[in-house]
Amino acid sequence: MAPDRHAGLPAAKGGGWPHRFALLTCVFTVVLILAGGLVTSTGSGLAVPDWPTTFGYNMFLFPWSKMVGGVFIEHSHRLLGSLVGLLTILTAAAIWRTDERRWMRLLGAAAVGLVILQGVLGGMRVVLIKLNLAIVHACVAQIFFGLMVSVALFTSRGWREDAGEAQDKRLARLGLITVFLLYVQIIFGAVLRHTGNRLDAHLLFAALSSIHVILLSYKTLKLPNPGALAREANCLWVLLLVQLALGFASWIGKYAAMGEAFSPGFIIAITSAHVLVGAMLFAASLVVAIRLNKGGPFALKTTEASVAAGGARA
Repeated sequence: MAPDRHAGLPAAKGGGWPHRFALLTCVFTVVLILAGGLVTSTGSGLAVPDWPTTFGYNMFLFPWSKMVGGVFIEHSHRLLGSLVGLLTILTAAAIWRTDERRWMRLLGAAAVGLVILQGVLGGMRVVLIKLNLAIVHACVAQIFFGLMVSVALFTSRGWREDAGEAQDKRLARLGLITVFLLYVQIIFGAVLRHTGNRLDAHLLFAALSSIHVILLSYKTLKLPNPGALAREANCLWVLLLVQLALGFASWIGKYAAMGEAFSPGFIIAITSAHVLVGAMLFAASLVVAIRLNKGGPFALKTTEASVAAGGARA
């Protein structure tokens, strides 16, 4: 009897609805991160003083005619967050229905838990007016984005079809170290954006993470058969160059005397783009690190036996 499409076959082949929903969630998470950057850059974080309501309205019934200025930016951020939450639930549901890998189901559940936590953190930041919660909210957003990018990778056909296991353990460790440094850089970036403090730490980890990104890209491209890693390694160093340019422009706009020549709108644009590209750089490094460690902690756990068992139940 032909294998049932709900009994392990999609997990073996990759792709399908779990992958589609994961990709869609990633796309809207990118938009959400950009919106969050605009909220901070424009100082719109408290433009809507209540939560989960919006000026007493049900959040989804707030009149469009009243969405102006900072209210438009903050409320749009909330609506995008709700959409990402819904897409995350759909992704997890699709994984639980079609994917027999237990660890993938746990990742799906973790994504739902994390997006709920992120929503609560955003709401508590408004209700309690705590700046520290805004910093935590920004850092958790990056973890969630990284998790969803990982889910999209794990549910792809390429993950199933590409052996792609690097035999260089030192390079695999370099990938993990690079991810760690970039995330620490993100933490200090969030602290700097929300408090104006720790520019020194931000610049230090910018230098450290940049060196590691360059090394990781170079050594990955030097592999005998990098496969899909070649495209992702090239993406990594390109994103780094863009991020460094945006970071330099942001520094001039906010801290240098010549920054007075920049219009407020331009400064808002470059600082928000700096946040967005930083998230994409972190996610790209995570993808490279996961691929390099595919033969270790990210080795495939699903065997042909589980697929055959799925077919037997059809």
